[in-house]
Amino acid sequence: MRVITLSFLAVAALVLAAAPADAASRGCDPLDPSVCLYPWPNDHFTKRDKGTPTGRRVAIRRSAMPRNTKGVPIDPTEINRNDGFSPGNAIITRVPGLDSQAAFERTGAVPITDIGRYADRRQPIVVIDAATGERQPIWAEVDANPRNRRDVTLIVRPARNLLDGHRYVVALRHLKDARGRTLKARRAFRVYRDRLPSRSRAVNARRPRMERIFRDLRRAGIPRRSLYLAWDFTVGSEQSLTGRMLAMRDDAFARLGDTDLADLRPEGRSPAFAIDEVRDLPVEEDPDIARQVAGRVIVPCYLDRPGCPPGSGFAYESPRSTTPIIRATSTIEAEFVCNIPRVAFERPARPGLYGHGLLGSPTEIDQVQLKRLSQEHGFVFCATPWKGMANEDIPHIAGLLQDLSRFSTVPDRMQQGMLDALYLGRTMIRPDGLVAHPAFQTADGRPVIDVPPGRLYFDGNSQGGIVGGALAAVAPDYDRAVLGVPGMNFSTLLRRSVDFNTYAQILYQAYPNELERPLILSLLQQLWDRGEADGYANHMTTDPLPNTPQHRILMQVALGDHQVANVAADVEARTIGAATNATPVAAGRFPDAEPLWGIPRITAYPYDGSAIVYFDSGTPTPPTANVPPTAGQDPHETPRNDAAARQQKSAFLQIGGQVIDVCGGGPCTAVDP
Repeated sequence: MRVITLSFLAVAALVLAAAPADAASRGCDPLDPSVCLYPWPNDHFTKRDKGTPTGRRVAIRRSAMPRNTKGVPIDPTEINRNDGFSPGNAIITRVPGLDSQAAFERTGAVPITDIGRYADRRQPIVVIDAATGERQPIWAEVDANPRNRRDVTLIVRPARNLLDGHRYVVALRHLKDARGRTLKARRAFRVYRDRLPSRSRAVNARRPRMERIFRDLRRAGIPRRSLYLAWDFTVGSEQSLTGRMLAMRDDAFARLGDTDLADLRPEGRSPAFAIDEVRDLPVEEDPDIARQVAGRVIVPCYLDRPGCPPGSGFAYESPRSTTPIIRATSTIEAEFVCNIPRVAFERPARPGLYGHGLLGSPTEIDQVQLKRLSQEHGFVFCATPWKGMANEDIPHIAGLLQDLSRFSTVPDRMQQGMLDALYLGRTMIRPDGLVAHPAFQTADGRPVIDVPPGRLYFDGNSQGGIVGGALAAVAPDYDRAVLGVPGMNFSTLLRRSVDFNTYAQILYQAYPNELERPLILSLLQQLWDRGEADGYANHMTTDPLPNTPQHRILMQVALGDHQVANVAADVEARTIGAATNATPVAAGRFPDAEPLWGIPRITAYPYDGSAIVYFDSGTPTPPTANVPPTAGQDPHETPRNDAAARQQKSAFLQIGGQVIDVCGGGPCTAVDP
């Protein structure tokens, strides 16, 4: 009997000894053994690289990545091209015991409803900019989606985007369970915190880096003895986040003869285009639009398959290369549709690009609200598909959700779609562009688009407001854009949107591990940043990207939006420096202790700057958890259909345009007619 007992103990000891070694061989971090890549994001999953602006490069092993039901791990090759993590990254770890709202409240963690508490002296969840020692505005939440508590993660989100290229330190301390008991740190962390001896070469090799983290926290007033867990990570550089798009844009416009894209002067020549259909509409058929024109603009294709179809992506010299090959190997005939209002045949109208909604098409310019904006205020709007997230991409995306290894093809093609929009915009404002064609002229040959002065404007809604933020950050032909019902950071947006429900069913069937789901969305955000506003927001307005003019942004938000979470719009507003009206929402209509915390108030109108304006149609306020709102009528379409909101757009979208008050000095209300 004694021999059997000893054998059992020996086997158990071998298993326990092998577990950390196995985790290390897979590339995991033993600080959080619940999921291989927790805590996330984490410089433990990077390595030094003198060839990148940050001096680091993401280096996740394939064996460490989440696997689908077929046992196939997500290929990390494209993520590993980054020199850091997302500026809007969800910071994720599992804390046993901190797995319920009761435990969260006992802990006193900074909630989404009172972000100002991030600065409390004893705040238990803190993110520090290692270079300055300053605290990053954040909020925290426990994942409300899992059915079982052991699958609940702690998620920390930046309330304003992290700075490109900066290193941050995460500190968790004084954490409590639901009964108020202080949680004890795991031994893997106590080895470093308490300077416990170890025979492990890997553990001891990490000590200098951990000591650096402790020093950074000590300078910020956080003693090591208080810590439950701490780690650090580096945000990707401006080059890593935006370099692909800028390289495409600069090369494409140089082909037109324009190399100075910061001067708001459309030099060179127009892109080539073709007109396919012209429909003159009787007034009884359409009281606002007199003519609809369909055509194609010819755009260089920078992806790896001729014509840049769904599934194509950037080509690189090698799996480790961080710079794509910028060489147009073919062209795209980017479809477009334009609506010319009746008023444009009396006097030339302003040229406007329109950004369509989720997985939609350019025919969305036929929405009544946009026709009314065109006729009431004198705009000719044209639209082209948001490639990568257009109707034609739906089959490809549905397939990707079952194996995410090629997900990079979505943001790659989104960037090509952005270039298509920029080329269409240039065609609208060049004298040798659309206005040179009879389809864009009156019967006596006068242009229906106001060219010159050659200034373009942008209006987009929903996805058009999300991707439209990225487009604004790189646009050479306009300096003012309206983002309707906008937000940014799909890793924050998706689980707070009713639109995700259908796609979540596909994704969750393929990746059923609930504990990994926040990680999967955050992994995808490392790629999505290249094609949506989250990766560009730090440079959308007053800190423009190279060879790019400054931009002003007007955000119009629907209070309680079921499709694009209000909180994601607020983060964007803080990041781009937008201000809001003195009383943005009526008392009791927002769950926050201070509505729109951290967003300055406009004290006088007209206001010369970027702004965020909430429109309230009476829909219940959104839930504070990371779940979609479902109560009441979805107000997603309401602001764009409000006449006062359209008036505000028009006053902003003009040379020297400013934000005007259309709400009588109080909160804005809107009712969908």
